[in-house]
Amino acid sequence: MPTSRKQALAVPSWRRLPVGAELAPDGRTHLRVWAPARERVEVVVERDDGSDWSTPLDRDETGYHAGFVTDAPAGTRYRFRLDGGDRLYPDPASRAQPDGPHGASQVVDPSAYTWHDGGWRGCALAGQVIYELHVGTFTPEGTWAAAERELPELAATGITLVEVMPVAEFPGRFGWGYDGVDLFAPYHGYGTPDDFRRFVDAAHAAGVGVILDVVYNHLGPSGNYLREFTPHYFSERHRTDWGDAINFDGPDAGPVREFFTANASYWIAEFHLDGLRLDATQEIYDDSPRHILAEIGASAREAAGERAVLLVAENERQDTRLLRPIAEGGYGLDMTWNDDFHHTALVALTGHDEAYYRDYRGTPQEFLSAAKRGYLYQGQHYQWQGAGRGGSSRGLAPAQFVAFLENHDQLSNFPFGLRTHVLGCGGRQRALTAWLLLGPHTPLLFQGQEFGASTPWLYFADHEPELATQVFAGRRRFLAQFPSAATPEVQSRISNPADPTTFERCRLDLGERERHAGTYAMHRDLLRLRRGDPVVSRQGTDGMDGAVLSDDAFCFRWLAPSERDDRLLVVNLGRTLHDGPAPEPLLAPPAGTHWRIAWDSEDPRYGGQGMPAVETSAGIRIHGESAALLVATPAGTEELPDAADQPPTHD
Repeated sequence: MPTSRKQALAVPSWRRLPVGAELAPDGRTHLRVWAPARERVEVVVERDDGSDWSTPLDRDETGYHAGFVTDAPAGTRYRFRLDGGDRLYPDPASRAQPDGPHGASQVVDPSAYTWHDGGWRGCALAGQVIYELHVGTFTPEGTWAAAERELPELAATGITLVEVMPVAEFPGRFGWGYDGVDLFAPYHGYGTPDDFRRFVDAAHAAGVGVILDVVYNHLGPSGNYLREFTPHYFSERHRTDWGDAINFDGPDAGPVREFFTANASYWIAEFHLDGLRLDATQEIYDDSPRHILAEIGASAREAAGERAVLLVAENERQDTRLLRPIAEGGYGLDMTWNDDFHHTALVALTGHDEAYYRDYRGTPQEFLSAAKRGYLYQGQHYQWQGAGRGGSSRGLAPAQFVAFLENHDQLSNFPFGLRTHVLGCGGRQRALTAWLLLGPHTPLLFQGQEFGASTPWLYFADHEPELATQVFAGRRRFLAQFPSAATPEVQSRISNPADPTTFERCRLDLGERERHAGTYAMHRDLLRLRRGDPVVSRQGTDGMDGAVLSDDAFCFRWLAPSERDDRLLVVNLGRTLHDGPAPEPLLAPPAGTHWRIAWDSEDPRYGGQGMPAVETSAGIRIHGESAALLVATPAGTEELPDAADQPPTHD
């Protein structure tokens, strides 16, 4: 018999979330699920001895089914039977899926873990250095526990904020995580939910924050059972590049919005995370008066209480409304990934301008504009898409723009997943690394970049055979947008995402920290400068300026309150600029001083060939394919090198 309909069932005040299984103060377990397409929902409690039992939940007029079950403590496995059918389904808001997305859900007591981070106050906007990490490949073990052991080393390197790639439960033995289907359940292959909590706790003890990459624009194609409960989770008005869009603005969107805002608050409250990175927000469609992104951000901040959290957006369209205050019609997020920085840097590094790189020249002016304005495209025509792209960044701070040379997407968009130090020459790569790590933006490093990892980064996903074949074909089609990757020779060599060796090849070899000691030392030294130098560490829109010096060179000057404390970074991605006239005011040393090299990318410890003085008695010389940070030294404390005394160059 169908369960009788009632007026909206009251949600117990002690519940943390509006949906899922939660332990009640009296020891019972309360379950609540939205299934308006179903008249009857039963919870089936599984026992190790096979003595499973079931009980129906009450249904209300809004389509929620809820009720208590006894003798179902933490660790109990359960599933739902819908309208008396033979098939059982996991809880859409399951906090754990020990056997993956097709198996039973598990009751979790989030209060069982004892936290030790009571003094942690969260992460401010300024001063962050982000490290993107994939748990499954960061260590040989691919677990939370193994990643936890590396946190002190990351902190010593100068990392302040770890960005974990998505961990919502996904099918198979390996994957990037962007095909998650159980958004409240951390992937079982990395460990238990408490292992994740322990990782965050240890990060805070090491002085490192943790943010999580979450995917609210679509769900994966395998293990997604939401339609069995109701088709209203998905939109009939919008489509994404990956299929069905989430229903944030159509009929019955209210419970869907609640589901996703609850998910955001869940990660912040129950895992003490320091923020979220919101994937592909341009594919989150919402025509409601208040955009769901604004609600997600507000929910996350409310869950954090007095802790500061950072909300980072990826937005291919470069819509700066995401960063504007809600009171001004924005969405109230904090930071955004800056693809423009990456694209111009890769053109400068490699000389290639195929596909979406065609609208960039890799020029000094582009680097300086990115430092001052963030996005390079703020409404201008974008040839690759045949339309205007971007919005104005006026009033936004440099720290709000996350800059990178590598990330999970961009590395894998090269057909063989090669790292940037392999794609470009060493001197130019070191110079661009200096600009990345010293510039006023917020820098992001992808795992292993700091020691020049030899391992590639490829797309991998462990799906069932038919879907895996489709994914592999789709991957080849995607890479064919690059003419050089569309040739039969390259297409035949693209790695199969479902092949376990594709995944294994991406595991970091942490021993390369020692074997690539020069690269590692360079990154550590640069981050020490960024953190320790009171002038370089400034990220305000005032107190900085830059100038183009040639087709390949530029300078960037931090203007300190006292002129003698100014810092000057010179970056040359081309041939040596020899001694001569320097009609650029930013190159002038403060009165009574001359420039001294405080750091340079050609230090032999980093694999360089040595750096001659920048300021000589004959003028300014900027070594080819190099970068140098200059500080003012009182005149007379060091003799200016005479250009004639310098060994000849062969640039």
